[in-house]
Amino acid sequence: MTDRLSASFYTRDTVQVARELIGKRLVRLDGKRRIAGVITETEAYRGEDDLACHCRSGQTPRTVIMYGPPGKAYVYFVYGMHWLLNIVTEKDGYPGAVLIRAIHPEEGLDLIAKRRNGKPQKQWVDGPAKLCQALGIDGGFNGVDTCSNDAHVFVETGIEIPSALIQKTPRIGLEKVPEPWRSKPWRFALTDPNLILRESKE
Repeated sequence: MTDRLSASFYTRDTVQVARELIGKRLVRLDGKRRIAGVITETEAYRGEDDLACHCRSGQTPRTVIMYGPPGKAYVYFVYGMHWLLNIVTEKDGYPGAVLIRAIHPEEGLDLIAKRRNGKPQKQWVDGPAKLCQALGIDGGFNGVDTCSNDAHVFVETGIEIPSALIQKTPRIGLEKVPEPWRSKPWRFALTDPNLILRESKE
């Protein structure tokens, strides 16, 4: 595939990148198999002043990747059991990343079903931890350059989604984060994932 997104796509404002990732296709190569789906939900985290961002305390061994070149995967562990996938944004030296929260699965459905242990299809990849489990993404992908031709996790061009079909809301799970950061409308989600089916078949 030659249509994977380049670093120039990510070298921009994090919020803009989060919006424009809706409709793009997340791909995980598992050997020669492709596991892929259209991105339907994202969240933006940007800068040390964003009190919801991991970089609110400055650069640490954990967050150093967020300060590095755009397009790298930032994969971290939460609650002692879940991996979450982010992609680094902004210019080198300024911390930012987009959390990939959900996709509409299209390829490798048998592998996804197996990894999700018999869960209903609508629950396969409708959250960031579920997505990583389904695609087999863990800490070994932390720091991977998703723009490299050798990467086994990357994002391809997908389908254009009109702004009217994308809702903007505050980010999820930030009850302890003070304002104004708790209410920043930096979460983007497709209003009706079934639209993906109609668009991709046309």
